[in-house]
Amino acid sequence: MKNRVYWYGGILALASHLVIAQTGSVHEPVRYVGGISADPQVHEGRLRYAIGVESRQTVRVNRTHPELGDGSGWTYSHASNICYWNDTFYQQYLSNPVDEHIAPGQTLVLTSKDGRAWNKPQVVFPPYVAPKGVKVPKGSKGYMMHQRMGFYIAPNGRLLVLGFYAHAEDPFKEGGIGRVVREAYKDGTYGPIYFIRYSSHKATNGTQWTEKNTAFSFFEKSSDAGFVDACRALLNDKLMTLQWREEDNGLDGFYKNNLDKSLDIQALSYYHRKDGKVVALWKRSKTALSDDEGTTFSAPVKVPTLTMAGGKQWGQRTDDGRYAICYNPIEMDEHRFPLVIITGDDGAIFDNMLLVQGEVPPRRFFGRWKDFGPCYMRGIEEGNGNPPGNDMWLSYSMNKEDIWLSRIPTPVRYEIKGAVEDNFDALALNGSVPDWNIYAPQWAPITVVNTPQSTGKCLELSDQDPYDYARAIRVFEEGNNVECSLKIQAAQAQNGTLELDLTDRYGNRPVRIRFDDKGNIVAFNGGVEKILQTYQAGQWYELKLKVDARLQGSFDLSINGNKVLEKAALTEAVKSIERLSLRTGPYRDLPNRKTPNEDPHPPLVGADEPLTKAIFYVDDVKVKGY
Repeated sequence: MKNRVYWYGGILALASHLVIAQTGSVHEPVRYVGGISADPQVHEGRLRYAIGVESRQTVRVNRTHPELGDGSGWTYSHASNICYWNDTFYQQYLSNPVDEHIAPGQTLVLTSKDGRAWNKPQVVFPPYVAPKGVKVPKGSKGYMMHQRMGFYIAPNGRLLVLGFYAHAEDPFKEGGIGRVVREAYKDGTYGPIYFIRYSSHKATNGTQWTEKNTAFSFFEKSSDAGFVDACRALLNDKLMTLQWREEDNGLDGFYKNNLDKSLDIQALSYYHRKDGKVVALWKRSKTALSDDEGTTFSAPVKVPTLTMAGGKQWGQRTDDGRYAICYNPIEMDEHRFPLVIITGDDGAIFDNMLLVQGEVPPRRFFGRWKDFGPCYMRGIEEGNGNPPGNDMWLSYSMNKEDIWLSRIPTPVRYEIKGAVEDNFDALALNGSVPDWNIYAPQWAPITVVNTPQSTGKCLELSDQDPYDYARAIRVFEEGNNVECSLKIQAAQAQNGTLELDLTDRYGNRPVRIRFDDKGNIVAFNGGVEKILQTYQAGQWYELKLKVDARLQGSFDLSINGNKVLEKAALTEAVKSIERLSLRTGPYRDLPNRKTPNEDPHPPLVGADEPLTKAIFYVDDVKVKGY
């Protein structure tokens, strides 16, 4: 009789005997012990926010006006990577005209000094053109790019940019051609393209790829000794190069480890625990340990407490000496939201599932396998730079369409204690906004600016995006009796909207107020909308709210000292309140888990055309319990 194996919590049970699967051991390298999971019905997952996350769109694709996007007009963007070198952020992504794994394909890089203002993307690896006389193997549909890593800062200080050329539609194994490399120079230019490694697999027509039948020379031919040394250092880095494994299994023995070539492990992320062991993370909750820097690994196991599908997971040690793992906590490939973070002290036990990105804007352009939501997250790999401050930086695609970046302050927090008094005067213009969660598309930025009357500084939310919005969230101390006040000024009265919600920890919205596009201030009294008064462009309006979230909850509202609502009914029953949300568009929860992902549809009407800009200013935000 064969032994049967079962999981009971953290215990690996065999019918013949019991083996304790100690967390942090080869049986269970990591475990999420928190009792919180994401609600799949809403974009935010009913999760608490990781406080102070700043999320900004770095690339907004544009099909009909390429000059307003990345210059190509292509609308499939994915597989982003990030590093920090020469006091500069580098972000890489690959791009196709419409669909995933459909030729042609190219790779682009954009840069930023502060992570907020980004230069226009440059093509670093153009669509592949085979040498004259080299035919596309039978069954191939042209050439594409596919990569699991993008950057390497060599021991000699050189920055290498990498990509992988392959055949569409299957870039793996027999479909691969080889990995290319070029150097990024400090003046913003790039060196020549070389192959750093050819695929060890023969093509379907029996071709073995070499310098003789590929489009670029082998890196050893470079006359730049420093560049060659950097490439050799990368080839000798077992952990960095192990990220290449699924594209090329290394039939020539390149990887020099004990991982069986038949294993289905994809998209490696890794970090070092405090005891020196390497924790390897792959797609679909798989993980393993190495205590010899990647020469040998324990057998990869599926961690039962990490819920995920084909989206990547990212793990790292953070600047506060703790550890974090980011992923999409859903077992659906087509719906990859929300984006969460879990944290821990030792790299083995993780707790506190919190929200990094809870927005899912409409997908403007249909394309094959363009999954909904923020996905394929990558941080800065060990050795690839460390920006100033104690922040964790995360790069990802949204709907496999646009490219985003999130800055996550550490230590990661979800609670605020004490009163809130934010007047923004001490902040740097265009700088970060401590303790505020920022969601800022390119066409709906959020910025610290001088007030229109030059009496200090304030927060500006502007919006000209037809399908997205700016959103700023302030978490405050959770309570069932809360006083909240703030000043709002609109630069216009007949264009754009600003919605103000007070929410509980789960995202329920008991208090809803709106500056609408007809010059009215509107609020919900229970389930009924009521016009409270008009507003004028260029005038400050001070809103004071007093909320009682207890049984039969209610709220009072005054505007510029005039009480306009008294004992108004909450729109949703809640036990407490902990967030102020400001949003330049209506609340959304589409697409949801039932929204078809692969049903073709035309581009959304007007997706490439900016609207007339609407601007709202926010100042003097104060919150306290009573």
